[in-house]
Amino acid sequence: MARPIVLSNGELHVGLNKFGVVHDLYYPYVGFENHSAGTGLRHKVGVYVDGEVSWTDSDPAWTFDFRYPHNALIGQTVAKNDRIGIMLEFDDTVDAEMSVLIRNIHLINHSDQKREIKLYMHQAFAIGDSRSNTDTAQYLPDSEAILHYRGRRAFVIGGATDEAAFDQFTIGLFGDDEHEGSYRDAEDGQLTGNVVEHGRVDSILGFTLNVDPHSSERVHYWIAAGMSTREALYIHRQVQEQGVYARIHKTAEWWHDWLRPAVDAAKRLPKDYQDRFIESVMIIKSQIDKRGAVIASTDSTLLNYSKDGYAYSWPRDGANVIWPLVRLGYYQEAYRFFEFCQRGLHPGGYLMHKYRADGALGSSWHPYVHGDTVAPPIQEDETALVVFVFVQFYNLSKDSTLIKDFYHSMIKPMANFMAEFIDETTGLPKPSYDLWEERFMINTHTTSVTYAGLLAASELATVTGDEESAVKWRNAAEDIQQAAHKYLYNESRQVFYRGVSVENGEVKYDETIDNAAVFSAFMFGLFGADSHEMKSSIEAVAKVFGTTTENPGLPRYENDEYRRSDPSINGNWWYITTLWQAQYDIEHGNFESAKSIINWINDHMISTGMMGEQISPLTNEVIAPAPLTWSHAEYIGTLIDLLGRER
Repeated sequence: MARPIVLSNGELHVGLNKFGVVHDLYYPYVGFENHSAGTGLRHKVGVYVDGEVSWTDSDPAWTFDFRYPHNALIGQTVAKNDRIGIMLEFDDTVDAEMSVLIRNIHLINHSDQKREIKLYMHQAFAIGDSRSNTDTAQYLPDSEAILHYRGRRAFVIGGATDEAAFDQFTIGLFGDDEHEGSYRDAEDGQLTGNVVEHGRVDSILGFTLNVDPHSSERVHYWIAAGMSTREALYIHRQVQEQGVYARIHKTAEWWHDWLRPAVDAAKRLPKDYQDRFIESVMIIKSQIDKRGAVIASTDSTLLNYSKDGYAYSWPRDGANVIWPLVRLGYYQEAYRFFEFCQRGLHPGGYLMHKYRADGALGSSWHPYVHGDTVAPPIQEDETALVVFVFVQFYNLSKDSTLIKDFYHSMIKPMANFMAEFIDETTGLPKPSYDLWEERFMINTHTTSVTYAGLLAASELATVTGDEESAVKWRNAAEDIQQAAHKYLYNESRQVFYRGVSVENGEVKYDETIDNAAVFSAFMFGLFGADSHEMKSSIEAVAKVFGTTTENPGLPRYENDEYRRSDPSINGNWWYITTLWQAQYDIEHGNFESAKSIINWINDHMISTGMMGEQISPLTNEVIAPAPLTWSHAEYIGTLIDLLGRER
């Protein structure tokens, strides 16, 4: 289930699902911890009218429309139910200055009759993403609020109409056969007012409205988050005293200011691309923790059928995301990301597989032992790409403090690692896991990025006066390129090998056509853009995957089984790989082809501009996780390329 709306301030991050309800709620880090991950029960929104309650996530009569209409990370959800004659308009945001989710709800009565209508806002937490039953919820009469807490995590829920605070509430239990959740208490239109529970607890607020025919009323609702009850209550009081409208206005101002570089760039794009461009920039920002972690996706959908999700910071994904932001002039996010990488750097000079948002090592399925080989459980391209993008950051910013803060402590050990991590038989980088995290091999994509990373590091070494390192790294890069021309092109299929492996001194070749191999050889200059090898590889991609102007979608590689929609297809289409083709076309002046791909991408977005990881070739459905931050980064980068080349 994709998240059509995501909201964030770099500390509190909320994802709303297709029913307009809170599905993911991360605090105090973007991507860690998810306090709304209760098994079998999420937050709910319900309307009680004419003797029945209708929940937006279970009554099929509800229809939904989602947008970001304000040039700010303020989502708008319109939920309409013709059967009961009710429409709900939500303006939702996470406050830019305080960790509080604010929902400004406009309830419209479409009936010809004046009606008493009750709006119910329900919340179910699993604080700390824990499955143990130790949470507490209490009614706070002096604060007109409900408090949920566990340890150093506290959430204060408040709400009011334009005239008064909520007039109903109750606190209950959920998660076992005896307790479905306190939302069931709303089915008769009257909450029982239970004041405290501990264990696996939920709660619900009720607002009674008397609404004239074809008229409306407003309800304001918020969840304040803090590292203590005192902090959460302070934020709650600020919302009460200043009012929801003032806080939403303040947040809109913050986003309008932050978005200026993106808006300036968007104005130079074709009109059909402008809103999508700005939405992608905002979505990327929503996935970045204020302490530097760039989260691959905060969509927890994968937890439904997998052991883990994407709420981690992969250094590769982060570097790919930071690069278009740097090109737009967003240097603060870049600096904090490189600080994050610096803190996570292994003493051996490489970055590990992935990290949690708090900087701790993330889960991994990469071993240290690979048959008879012992090697770090890494993907070397992650180290290489961070070096490459850092040097681009320096070249654009010309900020000398970057060299002082990062060259000796991070860039030099990383470049030395890459220069020395060389296979003796082939002269290529030693085996590590590929971009797709599936194969331990000498990979063409990794080779391309390592080559570019070493050249970039050599360039920076010259700037610092470290000529010895500059020569060492440049020579290592040139040796890798020479070895690549010897080993990585398949004359038989006229396309790059996915990679090679060495068994008992003999080189084995993987002939699978992998778009990461093909396009990285182009993007990072391992082979010339106009070389025979490059041109023939692009032709092979088009032929094997059968791309057309109408359907330019590309999978990762031949017969990709990961979440494949049907065995009859080569694999699902990926936003990332398809946009690589557009970037290649722009580089070669094929602007119409590139625009047709961009248009196709636009047609395969959710209404808010949200992109996932994949698209089903059978149904055109966006496949979660959505958002996938890297997809949005490639989209932004492609449009920046278009601006530069067309001009």
